[in-house]
Amino acid sequence: MSFVGYKQVSSSDELRKLLQDYYQQTTYYFLRWTHKVSGIVADLPPEFPSPEGQMFNKELEIRWKQNHNGYQVLLLSQNQLTITSDFISIGKTWKTCDRPAYLYDFDKTQFPKGFSYPHKLNLGQRYFQDADTSTIHFVALTVKS
Repeated sequence: MSFVGYKQVSSSDELRKLLQDYYQQTTYYFLRWTHKVSGIVADLPPEFPSPEGQMFNKELEIRWKQNHNGYQVLLLSQNQLTITSDFISIGKTWKTCDRPAYLYDFDKTQFPKGFSYPHKLNLGQRYFQDADTSTIHFVALTVKS
């Protein structure tokens, strides 16, 4: 079964350690500031931490958002066995469904300051659906094999 949970971390160092704990060989990041986005990158940029961002690979996505106590972190995992930390479960039975995702061409203007990503990125979306109501609550980025 899949897992959706959250936790609070108090510092950027704690957030970095959490991201390192869930790092896999094919992991990507997308960071957001008020004035720019990082694009999809394979390594954390030197400007880390960002007020908001996400890390994703084929198993999970971790999202963070800065608040007055540090960072609120959301974990969306395909497999409950990958959970090794003290995330608080969002109490539902979750089913997942993987779908393709499409990126805009580099010459499109949806992002006025530019948006970069690896050319050979095989990106997908993972829908997290409540098994009882069939409502989709979260859509996570994923890397397809």
